[in-house]
Amino acid sequence: MISRVALPLFYPPSAKISATLKLPAAVLTGKVLAVGSEENQQGVFVLDETGAFHFLKAADGSLSASIKAPAIPNGAVRVVSAEYIGKSTYNLLWDSGAISSVTVALAAVSVSEGKVSLSHAVTAQDDISFAAASGVVQSIARIIEGKGAVRIDQLGGDFLRITHQLVEKDLLGNEKRSTAVSEIKEPLPGRLSALAVDSKGHYLYAGTDKGWLLRWDISEPGQARLLESVPASENGQAITSLALVLGDVSLAVGDSGGALITWFPVKVAGSGDDRRLTRIHTLRPNHGAVSSIIPSPRDKTLLSINSAEIHVDHMTSERNLLTIKSDAPITNAALSPKGNSLAALDSKGALRVWKMDIPHPEISLGTLFGKVWYEGYDNPEYAWQSSAANDDFEPKLSLVPLVFGTIKATLFAMLFAVPLALLAALYTSQFMSPKLKGRVKPVVEIMAAIPSVVIGFLAGLWLAPLIDKSVLTVFFSIIIVPCMLVFTIFFWKRTKTASLLQRVTRGHEFIAMVPVVIMGIYLAFLLSGLAETNLFAGDFKQWLFSILGVRYDQRNSIIIAIALGFAVIPIIFTIAEDAISNVPRNLTAASLALGASRWQTAWRVVLPSALPGVFSAVMIGFGRAIGETMIVLMATGNTPILSWSLFNGLRSLSANIAVEIPEAPMNSSLYRVLFLSAVLLFVFTFIINTVAEALRQRFRKKYGRY
Repeated sequence: MISRVALPLFYPPSAKISATLKLPAAVLTGKVLAVGSEENQQGVFVLDETGAFHFLKAADGSLSASIKAPAIPNGAVRVVSAEYIGKSTYNLLWDSGAISSVTVALAAVSVSEGKVSLSHAVTAQDDISFAAASGVVQSIARIIEGKGAVRIDQLGGDFLRITHQLVEKDLLGNEKRSTAVSEIKEPLPGRLSALAVDSKGHYLYAGTDKGWLLRWDISEPGQARLLESVPASENGQAITSLALVLGDVSLAVGDSGGALITWFPVKVAGSGDDRRLTRIHTLRPNHGAVSSIIPSPRDKTLLSINSAEIHVDHMTSERNLLTIKSDAPITNAALSPKGNSLAALDSKGALRVWKMDIPHPEISLGTLFGKVWYEGYDNPEYAWQSSAANDDFEPKLSLVPLVFGTIKATLFAMLFAVPLALLAALYTSQFMSPKLKGRVKPVVEIMAAIPSVVIGFLAGLWLAPLIDKSVLTVFFSIIIVPCMLVFTIFFWKRTKTASLLQRVTRGHEFIAMVPVVIMGIYLAFLLSGLAETNLFAGDFKQWLFSILGVRYDQRNSIIIAIALGFAVIPIIFTIAEDAISNVPRNLTAASLALGASRWQTAWRVVLPSALPGVFSAVMIGFGRAIGETMIVLMATGNTPILSWSLFNGLRSLSANIAVEIPEAPMNSSLYRVLFLSAVLLFVFTFIINTVAEALRQRFRKKYGRY
């Protein structure tokens, strides 16, 4: 079932023709400037050069209504061009040079069973309205939120004129209108062949017939500042189309050779905080010049149109999703507001509507397991960020940080748990007195029953702040405590010959070591304070950041190693102790009879014989650690980063599922990727258990003769 939910991530997208209709004679009276469709592929509309919107039923091509564009500017007769600016809104450039803006509403309404009626309307948008102007070759207009609007005109001679219509309101709500005009007249590297402006009217992009890409900052009224000019196409191919991808960060560039490349500003070494346009994603080339680029209103998908083909590509994943062929050159095309319907008109007057099913365009093996160059990043990275506050956010669903976090948490926990658990099991089985063993072993087994959420709670809210205040004490303890134990054992060997001491301590040696450990920790505490004051300027964490560039997170890998290790130790200890205790006593007796010491017997006879069981204990503990959820969730900070630093947190696969699944929309990309991560966990566990069983059988054959 888990795999069945994840598999649709890799299903190929599809596009099926839902309607093919011939435009009626009443529609073909003028040149068609724009087409569109509604989400259910039941209705389409066509805008002609007279400014009339013709609404047609997709089922039979019958004309439902024709509506003239409202608020036609004075002196305007014919529409020269129509620019789609999103949210079903079009800017109309009239032959007088005036610009008006209209919003088209089209929806299919079910009247009765099998019958559909179209609901349609065309309304004027007063936010964009510019008076007539002469000599305009091409014009673009945008709303500046709260400030008015801006218009960019391409004039004869490749001059550009930027007109800001400013609206200011005082405290009483009175409006003050003003106009600011700036011109771009400096020589350009070629003739202008394409223009694009972001939705806020801050940046102007231009392409030339010699393959150069230029960017201006036009955010200040009355000023146009050239930021950069870069060669954007190979071999000087003319740039034929420009379009900003959803979010207005990436710019899609199409040229006469069919290349389709996306660019966005990136910080460059030596440029300070300035960002330079950088070539980021190279998509599948078209067979011929790119005449138009249509960005999806929902994601980073791009439609590029050449003579008789429509390529559908996803920018970030660089996947070619679909290639739609046409019998004749395509003159107009448009996506529905939800991006699930495509309408295209060819030169023969045939209008086709496709139902598009592209559920997970951003998902590929490359985006899941490879480095991806996301918008706003200075380099390709492995990144996990499933959501954000804005609608044009692009989910980043790389599983690499999660797999890395799972491995990191498991390895650190095992490094802490395995030595303690195995040495404790060996001592308990071979050296501890039977009476004391009967008390210690049940206590350790009870530890395994402590809920992981309790361990995670204590680790996150008690242990993490405690270690945060005494980081150096932990590191000094790792050095001082073992040294003191070695010194104590050396002293012990010198005094143990006394028969009374030997009789009292035999089987209870570890009790005598407890005060030594406590003294070692106290000594580490004293020395760490002196070291922090004299060597680290009084603040070890600040020194880490200032000198080494390492940031200390309170919930870090040290916490997870201790907390997760605490959960794994009882499992490894119990199984390993049983395996060691079940070694036949005749082997132990024979070794001791031949003159071997108790330690030599335990290390060279008992432990090798119990190795299959000991190895099984370690692997079972490893499996518990790799699948642990609540401890990792509460003790690590859940930061999906790639860092082996002890002082940084992590995010594991299991913890990520627990965090994300409650908020993941059903059957969304995030939802299915979470199920895919569950499949990965299952695969990891299966591989670990398989390898463990193979090695256990090998050890069993090797030491079975004993």
